[in-house]
Formats: sequence, C-alpha cells, structure tokens
Amino acid sequence: MATTDRQATTLALAHALSAAERGLAVIPLSRTKLPALRSPHRDTPDPAPCHGECGRFGHGVYDASTDPARVRELFAAAPRATGYGIACGLPPHHLIGVDLDTKTGTDSSAALRELALRHLFTIPATVVVVTPSGGRHLWLSGPPDVVVPNSAGRLAPGIDIRGAGGYLVGPGSRTEHGVYDTAPGTAHLPPAPCPPALLRLLLPPPRPHHPTPASAGGHGRGLVQFVLTAHEGQRNTRLFWAACRAYEDGIGPTLVDALVDAARSTGLSEREARATIASAARMTGHHP
Repeated sequence: MATTDRQATTLALAHALSAAERGLAVIPLSRTKLPALRSPHRDTPDPAPCHGECGRFGHGVYDASTDPARVRELFAAAPRATGYGIACGLPPHHLIGVDLDTKTGTDSSAALRELALRHLFTIPATVVVVTPSGGRHLWLSGPPDVVVPNSAGRLAPGIDIRGAGGYLVGPGSRTEHGVYDTAPGTAHLPPAPCPPALLRLLLPPPRPHHPTPASAGGHGRGLVQFVLTAHEGQRNTRLFWAACRAYEDGIGPTLVDALVDAARSTGLSEREARATIASAARMTGHHP
C-alpha cells in the first residue's frame, strides 16, 4: 500500500510539473481532493488571516506556484498527495472552471446548452477533464481585469463555477473515487477564451446604488457614514442606532435605502438590514 501511495505521489508530481510548464499554478491534493498540506495556524486560537505571508506551506491555493522548484518542495512536504489542484484566476490564463456535475440528478450539460441557446453563445473547443463520477470540467480563460467568483448552482442546477480563490482537480489526479483524465482530443488545447455572453452570466449583478437623499441633509449623510464604518460585531447595533435617530428626526423613510446600501457594504444581507431598520421604526413609534 505504501509503495502504491508513493507511486501515486510521484505520478501526481509529474502531472503537476507538466501543468506548471503550461503556466498553470498548482498545489498538491489528497485523495479527498482537499489540499494535502494542513494549515500551519490550525492550532492557533483566533489566528489572523494569513495567505502565506508567514512563509510556511499550508495556505491552500495561496501556495500555488508554476515554479518547478517550489512545486517539488510542496510535494516533498506532502508525501501522501495523490493529485494536484490548479488554481483559478491567476495569470497568464486566468482560468475559469465550468464544473458540470452529475450528482444532482439533473442534466447539467443540457442546462449549459440551454443557456448557450438562450444567451447566444457557443462553448469553444477547449480542455475538458472527465471526473470519476462522469462529470466534466471545462477550462476557459478569463480577461485579466475581471474577477470571476466561485459559485455553486447559481448559473443552473448542477453547474458550479471555479473562479478566483478556487481550484480544479488536475487531470492525472487519483482520488478515493477514481482518476481524473482529459477527454480525448482536448489535452493539447489551451484554455479557450470565455465567451463574453457567458462571462456576463458568471459575474455577480451590479449592486444598486442608493445615494443619500438630498432631503436628508448633512445629518443623514452622517448617519449613513456611521453605518459604513461599522466593524463585524457592531454592524446591527450601529444600523439600529442610526435608523432610530433617522426616524426620530423625521428622515427615516427617505433614508431607508441609503442605510440598507451602507449596511450591505459592511457585510449584512439586505434582509437583515431591512429587518433591523423596521425594528428601529417600530421602536420609535413609526410604521416601517
């Protein structure tokens, strides 16, 4: 068993080095498809966010590299790795992965074809990786100035997107469910440019902008700014306080949208923000 594992690691390293030669940044993966190197901060209570600034391995896609020497170091530190991940969103390819899953009971390939017909785009010839479950990963190249987020099922049921901060399991990787492999005739292809119409679907919709109403005056702008500067743990409290002051001063109704927009920019959902403002309205004797 140990010999088999060593052979799998050696093979995974060979495939990872080949991918790195093509400009694809890689990391070692375990049989579970998770990064093979554990976080060096796992035993630190409440660790500060670290994306590898500490100089140690174990930061997931932030370890990814195209440098052969570093790739070998990563695999040397992960002797049980049996696969490799390809980081998405990095130059030169700015890779976008379209994951057509088969586990949801839906026909994700048909869903993608329907989207293509509806939005008038075609999927170009590109690298296609076949997963052990029969799914497919389509590799596309994105523009350098566009950040495509990860998503699961947002485009259509069974279609997941791997973008910036995500990774794809590389062909040749061995997992507990089987081996990933390139579809015949696609291994030599470069990642094809993502069709503009599809790219628009992958990006989150622009958030509506609600400027502070002129009728609210300087006091209204001050309340909005008070919400904007809230940190995690004080967002609801600040929003509630600002909304109470707004209703007490008679500018509550005109300031609602601006307060909601400010709260969303701090991380609250629109539903949470409106519920908090409605509570403030009722507390001050107004109807939300």
